[in-house]
Amino acid sequence: MKTLLLALGLATALSAPALAQEKLKIGATVYGLNAEFMQIWTAALQKHPAVQKGEVEVTVFDGRYDALVQQEQFNTMITQQYDAIIFVPMDIEAGAAPVQAAVDAGIPVVGSNARVNSELLTAYVGSNDVEAGELEGKAVLDKMGCKGNLVIIEGPIGQSGQIQRLEGNEKALAACPDVKVLEKQTGNWSRAEAQTLMENWLTSHPGQINGVIGQNDEMALGAIEAIKAAGLNVNDFAIAGIDGVTDAINAVKAGEMASILQDANAQAQGALDIAIKAVKADYEPQSPIWKQYPSMAWEDGKAKNYLVPWTPVTTANADELLKSRQ
Repeated sequence: MKTLLLALGLATALSAPALAQEKLKIGATVYGLNAEFMQIWTAALQKHPAVQKGEVEVTVFDGRYDALVQQEQFNTMITQQYDAIIFVPMDIEAGAAPVQAAVDAGIPVVGSNARVNSELLTAYVGSNDVEAGELEGKAVLDKMGCKGNLVIIEGPIGQSGQIQRLEGNEKALAACPDVKVLEKQTGNWSRAEAQTLMENWLTSHPGQINGVIGQNDEMALGAIEAIKAAGLNVNDFAIAGIDGVTDAINAVKAGEMASILQDANAQAQGALDIAIKAVKADYEPQSPIWKQYPSMAWEDGKAKNYLVPWTPVTTANADELLKSRQ
């Protein structure tokens, strides 16, 4: 009997850690959490069915808009033996080294929202930023009637969104050779920085700026604030941004700008499904986003790229989009 009790006690001791390890530990390092878009992205991870059921524990690290900070966060996750990592990189090139380190340690890395120049990612779940840049450029140029002058407020130099959206902006501009770009400078995805830029440009180019391409909504909204502060009529300008954040949706309703919704929920939850699949071969996706976007075929989680479609924000769909934020 004593031998049996000892055996049972040993089995219990051995099985307890095994049970504790059943909950997957997945980390996500994102370039920065100051603005609404990445806050929505982060919240979407916590709302994922596998997290809600307690099957997965997700820890989100704020990269504070610094590639070196993100590299240290990778080192932390490698040391603590996370099961998988989701990566929203600050820099397309600098992000390659930490991906290499994680993969060398046997930890799969899934990219989301922003690109990194690495072939080692398990997969990427995001949207086509070149397409978005062309769409917003066309919105501005159409309102300008393909003539006049505009300014471009770029994202952080070296991030894939800045690189690819600029490529799209330039595609749109190629169709309007008479339009002149007066200024092009980074606003680092920041509303405040963009407002300062626009204030300076309105002073240095009085009465000459007809359009504003903001490579995200925050910067387009900053430009709008500068225009209003200068006592000018926003409706005299053609302005567009990207992301579909709440303030931008309201600005579209007010006729002040154009915006294209980037679905943070789909990008985050899709990336988490892929990350879980990379650890558990028999896993089937639990997020509803795969049914929402049939063009993102699951393909047993083995595809390398999953592109979430863009949704132009309009006065017709604005209220529905705002309701989804509540």
